[in-house]
Amino acid sequence: MSTVYALQYGRRAGVRGEHFLGWDSSSGEPHEIAYYAWLVLSADRTILVDAGMDPDREPPLKGWSFRTSVPALLADVGISPAGIDTLVLTHLHYDHAGGVRSFPAARVFVQAAELAYWAGPAARRNAREAWLLDHQDLRHVVALIEGGRAVAFAGDGEVAPGVSAVLVGGHTAGMQIVAVRTATGPLVLASDALHFFENLETDRPGTVLHSMPEVYLAFDRARELARGGPIVPGHDPSVPDRWGFRSRSGLPAGVTRLA
Repeated sequence: MSTVYALQYGRRAGVRGEHFLGWDSSSGEPHEIAYYAWLVLSADRTILVDAGMDPDREPPLKGWSFRTSVPALLADVGISPAGIDTLVLTHLHYDHAGGVRSFPAARVFVQAAELAYWAGPAARRNAREAWLLDHQDLRHVVALIEGGRAVAFAGDGEVAPGVSAVLVGGHTAGMQIVAVRTATGPLVLASDALHFFENLETDRPGTVLHSMPEVYLAFDRARELARGGPIVPGHDPSVPDRWGFRSRSGLPAGVTRLA
């Protein structure tokens, strides 16, 4: 059984029209976004799901009200970057894969479909998405695969006992979510398969997507894997409040125990 923590390394101002597909009368209303990685601790593994942004690079978006780094949050709970033995990249956007070089000992798991899309001709033509990928991150992950320290799944795969990566697509070509077996039941780290709880609750996709049908199927797959348990979105600021752990846990700011 594993214990799971959300590591919130940033918050930024936004509006609803940036985050929910389909313009309506509420699209100009303020809508804050948070940025996360997730720590999964099992009996013998220290697993990080997503690496956050590159701590040494300025992000492409403005409006930050809070920003730290994933290595800094891990240090707050006594874990060094070298102490991460497993790193799952749910997809290769800069805010999820930008920090991969910070974890020199980690075995990295990514989807082959994600690598193939970003290395292929369609991605080079899609200027609307180009800013979401740092090609240094892509080259680094490819080098890790060639060197034997990274694994490119072709579909679902086991990361560790009780921790599985599940290919869903939708947000990106190789978007994967992570299902974790905990003492209180299954928990799904959906990452950007859904950005906010509202995506799932109203069946409304976000604005950045690779395949609309796969977005909806990803919602269904997350529900199926969770079996009524928590489904954790990738960018919702209310994650700590939804489970009410922040006030009880005594953990550092930005760290929330989920299960």
